[in-house]
Amino acid sequence: MELETILIVADDEATREDIAASLHLSHRQTDQVLDAEAALRYLQVRPDCKLVIAGMELPQTNGIALLDSISQEYPETPVILFGRRKYSNAILKAFRQGAFDFLALPYDRNILAVTVGAALEHGRMRRQSLIYRRNLEELIAERTRKLRVAMTSLERSYDITLEAMGDALDLRDAETQGHSRRVTAYTVALARAMQVPSAELKTIARGAFLHDIGKIAIPDAILLKPGKLTPDEMSVMREHCQRGYDMVRKIPFLGEAAEIVYAHQESYNGSGYPRGLRGNDIPLGARIFAIADTLDAMTSDRPYRKGLSFPQAMAEIQRCQDTQFDPIIVNVFLSLPIETWSLLREDTGNDVEAVARFRAAA
Repeated sequence: MELETILIVADDEATREDIAASLHLSHRQTDQVLDAEAALRYLQVRPDCKLVIAGMELPQTNGIALLDSISQEYPETPVILFGRRKYSNAILKAFRQGAFDFLALPYDRNILAVTVGAALEHGRMRRQSLIYRRNLEELIAERTRKLRVAMTSLERSYDITLEAMGDALDLRDAETQGHSRRVTAYTVALARAMQVPSAELKTIARGAFLHDIGKIAIPDAILLKPGKLTPDEMSVMREHCQRGYDMVRKIPFLGEAAEIVYAHQESYNGSGYPRGLRGNDIPLGARIFAIADTLDAMTSDRPYRKGLSFPQAMAEIQRCQDTQFDPIIVNVFLSLPIETWSLLREDTGNDVEAVARFRAAA
């Protein structure tokens, strides 16, 4: 069986030799140094040292200071201090700072043997505990990494499903095809300009993309009607906010995005629907989206009219600040280069690269 090495630290050679001789009788292997500095150098090159027995009085320092250093740098190595009984206050401090035990001089050989045996067993248990904790930390870190990968993959699959839902709505209403992607790109660009945190940005992007999902529940006769809607038909059409909210809020990770779906037709002055929210009572994402949605609606061609230019649309949005739009967000919107919007419109086409860019933005 491999012997466990014990380091004896004392400036008095006779004391060191006497302790070493006592330990050899118990079949313990020892090494000796005379001061704290030498002890720390020894521990650096001898990680197999299992116990330190140190005197309270050491050259240029004391046993308490050595105990502090060992506790910080080699926490798995127990320390036994020895000295005269006059060190009663220091003994109490030593125990508080992690000393395994204190031997009063002159010591009893039997007590020394028993104390050393207990300290070595304590060290073995401490090392096993540290190994277990490190292994546990590594296991937790690895499983956390795998969980994050799984969650990212799951979240990505959710987003792909959301894209399919949005595309399905676009296909149903050919007149607004591509609207969901364009308005999401505009919303994300404006939210970034407002320095919205990244976590909230993702919620806003999802809410923007799904804003009209409730229209899936609107009858074709109303949704696809070419002419002006009657008051009753308009009332049914306005239900899409509530219907979309009821659909999306049931999906756990879309709870916050559902609020944007619910409030995307509200107006800053309280004249919108379905709840007539006013000012900051409207979720920030919905207030940002309102500008992006209007920008896309005005600059897109319809069978009954030609789309406006981006400068014309921006002027109209500026005119409607304080009524339909949050004036602070309008100011940020107007501060962005006008080319921002035309480039984003080009980038959100239906080709594969554009879809990839859209996913990165959202």
